[in-house]
Amino acid sequence: MFGIPGKQAVTLTPAAVTQITKLMERDGRHGLRIGVKKGGCAGMEYTMDYVDTLDPNDEVVEQDGARVMIAPMAQMFLFGTEIDYQTSLLESGFHFRNPNVADACGCGESIKFKDVEELQAEQEQARG
Repeated sequence: MFGIPGKQAVTLTPAAVTQITKLMERDGRHGLRIGVKKGGCAGMEYTMDYVDTLDPNDEVVEQDGARVMIAPMAQMFLFGTEIDYQTSLLESGFHFRNPNVADACGCGESIKFKDVEELQAEQEQARG
């Protein structure tokens, strides 16, 4: 929807591919749907949900057996994002390296995106 022809909307690190594939196999799911919602101190938060049925409006990204669907309202905000899965002594979880983020809260749980006009202009420029 807001993509660049020939370029995936998001990319997954090998660790993210491994974790998503594990979750898909363990629970018999089609993949994970990624979105954004209002919330947190910076204004927006990422969402991740299991997918049982595919939505024809979702952007589907498949990489090495892992499948991620991007909700229609989130596509513009997630384009160009790298999704990683990190494990440390105290926590583990998905991390988003998103070039569309203008600011984030101190705890890293919520983000603020660039203005829609700025995002559209950057994508038009990338299309060339």
